[in-house]
Amino acid sequence: MKKLALHWKILIGMVLGIVFGVIMTSVEGGSGFVGNWIKPFGSIFVKLLKLIAVPLIIASLIKGISDLKDISKFKNIGLRTIGIYIGTTVIAITIGLLLVNVVKPGEGISEETIEKLTQTYANSDGVKAKIAEASRQKNSGPLQFLVDMVPDNAMKAMSNNKAMLQVIFFTIFFGISMLLIGEKKSEPLKNFFDSLNEVVLKMVDLIMLFAPYAVFALLANVVVSSNDPDLLIALLKYGLTVVFGLLLMVVFYMIIMSIFVKKNPLWFLKQISPAQLLAFSTSSSAATLPVTMERVEEHVGVDKEVSSFVLPVGATINMDGTSLYQAVAAVFIAQALSFDLSFADQLTIILTALLASIGSAAVPGAGMVMLVIVLEAVGFPADKLAIGLALIFAVDRPLDMCRTVINVTGDATVATLVAKSVGKLGDPKPKNWDDNYDAVK
Repeated sequence: MKKLALHWKILIGMVLGIVFGVIMTSVEGGSGFVGNWIKPFGSIFVKLLKLIAVPLIIASLIKGISDLKDISKFKNIGLRTIGIYIGTTVIAITIGLLLVNVVKPGEGISEETIEKLTQTYANSDGVKAKIAEASRQKNSGPLQFLVDMVPDNAMKAMSNNKAMLQVIFFTIFFGISMLLIGEKKSEPLKNFFDSLNEVVLKMVDLIMLFAPYAVFALLANVVVSSNDPDLLIALLKYGLTVVFGLLLMVVFYMIIMSIFVKKNPLWFLKQISPAQLLAFSTSSSAATLPVTMERVEEHVGVDKEVSSFVLPVGATINMDGTSLYQAVAAVFIAQALSFDLSFADQLTIILTALLASIGSAAVPGAGMVMLVIVLEAVGFPADKLAIGLALIFAVDRPLDMCRTVINVTGDATVATLVAKSVGKLGDPKPKNWDDNYDAVK
């Protein structure tokens, strides 16, 4: 009997989690039961993924660089990666702006709904924290992201999943230095990192055995902790505008896959679907990164030389879904609060959203911080910022889940495209957790 594919197991877990969550919302004490007895299993799973993210980046990137033998190849991969990431982000923001200007979801929000959302969320700790963090980032200099990229303590950077760019910087520096000392002297280190890479990838395989149960726990908790259903319905037009824009980005990725990579786009989506489903469940590109790397390397056929650089960088600077969401959210808030945006303002949104996405943390809620920066860039009144965030706070979590899927899909698409362009796209060679089990049991 053929084993059920992993993506189907995860999908079943998601559906059952949603159904269970809905049932628990109608049971007295159900929400507390899910929070106390179900949610921890989802939290453990996310922690396990984050646990191996940094070791995987270090081992994989050093292996990739040391296998290059030629630094100019790395430069070639790096320039193509950054260029394509900037291009896809600009396209995502443009799609968002075009949609929100055509649909005009903000014009359908009543004064009563605005008042209710303001009372519910404007003074919440979540909104205040986002505004404070955005203010801190905005007050830093234009080159602060370059300063932040360079760690002053490598060990400290490795202990913080939010400092992914610092880890990447140190690892690239380390890998290039290995190349420069010569193959003979660097061989012991190379063998160590090759072995470490294999071990961490095996850890990914083992963690993924738990994935269907974890997404059940994560989705059940999302459902029971959802906000006022009436407010969610009032924001339905806005939410659907964002989701439609995100679907258009998937179509864009499929066109790239078909025309430039010469691969069946449906086959590609099937291969990376476990990473997409985990991105939806966790709302975190960083937490999903180990799975994205495993799927792209073993199931799509991207060489480690490419994936080990493109994917970690993408998890940090490539946020197509989040950037599209910011464009829609910024114009929606302006429409709802009668704040006129000129054509120049909308061009400012494109530039600011692009710059804000670079170096922003690949964690849940980062998009809201970036949104504040975008709104301030177009001169949105400071005294109305809290009200603006309150308008979209109710639906931010489900939309965060959706846009993280696009972020991860974009990373995988660009990795495959870059691999194809430099002749590093081969045949898939999937591995299973029990490949060596018979030898050690």
